[in-house]
Amino acid sequence: MSQSSRLFLALDQSTSGTKALLFTPEGRLVDQEAVAHRQIYPRPGWVEHDADEIYANTLAAVTALLQRHADRWSELRALSITNQRETFVVFERESGRPLHNAIVWQCTRGEARCRALQEAGYEPLIRERTGLRIDTYFPASKMQWLLDERPDLRQAAQAGRALIGTIDAYLIYRLTGGRVWATDHTNASRTLLYDLRRLAWDEELTRLFDVPLHVLPEIRASDARFGATDFDGLLPSPLPICGVMGDSQAALFSQRCYAPGSAKVTFGTGSSLLLNIGGAPRLAGKGLVTAVAWVLGETPTATRGTPTATRGTPTATRGTPTYAFEGITNFTGATIQWLRDQLGLIQSAEESETLALSVEDNAGVYLVPAFIGLSAPYWRPDARAAILGLTPSATRAHVARAALESVAYIVHDVLRLMQEEAGLALTLIHADGGATRNRFLMQFVADMTRLRVRAARTAELSALGAVFAGMLGMGHVASLADLQALPADCVEYAPALSREEAGALFAGWERAVAQVLSAWRTIQ
Repeated sequence: MSQSSRLFLALDQSTSGTKALLFTPEGRLVDQEAVAHRQIYPRPGWVEHDADEIYANTLAAVTALLQRHADRWSELRALSITNQRETFVVFERESGRPLHNAIVWQCTRGEARCRALQEAGYEPLIRERTGLRIDTYFPASKMQWLLDERPDLRQAAQAGRALIGTIDAYLIYRLTGGRVWATDHTNASRTLLYDLRRLAWDEELTRLFDVPLHVLPEIRASDARFGATDFDGLLPSPLPICGVMGDSQAALFSQRCYAPGSAKVTFGTGSSLLLNIGGAPRLAGKGLVTAVAWVLGETPTATRGTPTATRGTPTATRGTPTYAFEGITNFTGATIQWLRDQLGLIQSAEESETLALSVEDNAGVYLVPAFIGLSAPYWRPDARAAILGLTPSATRAHVARAALESVAYIVHDVLRLMQEEAGLALTLIHADGGATRNRFLMQFVADMTRLRVRAARTAELSALGAVFAGMLGMGHVASLADLQALPADCVEYAPALSREEAGALFAGWERAVAQVLSAWRTIQ
């Protein structure tokens, strides 16, 4: 079979929906199908998804896509998966059915537990062990909250009748009919339960958060095999699952940021900035976390985590880890959705660009998108959003422009910190995600950061990154050099505003953030 007659299927399970995508070995997107799911807000600051709906949408998206290409099923080589990283599900071992709604990374219900751990002095231990900070963004505190609030779930977990995992592990379990209970390092490392250096679950941390170790999945390399699926009988024979990676790391991988010093920003519901720092973990200073970018070439030997396993410590032959500094922003693209869905100021995300360009400037209007707090580099989960600088002449166009500009200001904040921590000066940042189609935003990011912004024309780079990992694991490419040689379709933006103009705008942003933090501290 020639290279051109091969197809790679990907699932991209994101915060807003599920996509099924078909790629060629050269990385060209052939077709895709998307199905949105509900956002569930039981209380202010709480966010949930119906995991059963997500699985049903996964099957629906794959079925619709593959039925359009029924004549090419024989060309399918593998399924790869990328996902919203910190969202987790508690589900029944026997059936795979969720026992509670998935708790989403945006959810803040773990705040009290996080504060208690910080006050008890656990921040240095957790930061040293995981590379992360104690924050409700990461799921461990919310896992503990759920098991404490629902004694029936804790009892089921302790008895081995329930399992707990991130969305990738949940989907793999459902797709394989419960035969494979596994995650990859990029997802495991986001839980606050993972040792960054040992590349394994940490028993001390699982005890600290009171999450039973035996309910967690086996950890495999991103280019490992994760069983096979026929999508509940859709395909005549099972398709190998190979290539699993959290969405932000997958985007870094597809951008070919394989060399230390290369960086990217993924614009999604929130935005994630990653800077490759090489094969040795380094702890970042205030505002950043250290991430596992990927682990490749690992041969798992652990059986703990499989459906029939019990307590034990996972072991694995170490692969080759790559680490990154990460700056997490929790409400960027979601700010534009808020303008559309909650305020009705725009009818579509695309309209935000039209409105922003319809006015000469922001007229002094700033939007600080602390809807669920401010993440990097401020890490103030208690802060709340505000629009500042309104005058009688302000219009919805100024508010829309301020919303888009806020994304660039936050990216600038994080990149400045990254460069200081890494001790290097970037000249280029790779960009991906749906917002790369917004020319106003991409240009404003270039203006604020003073960097060239290389925006991918293909928005689906998280899915492509998982496929690249799958191509490595399936032997369709031999090395990262082979992936580096594949074509990349991008458009580049260079700074156009003068440093003085950019500096004045950014000074206004800093004043707005200071006002929000000060005002919220006073209100409390």
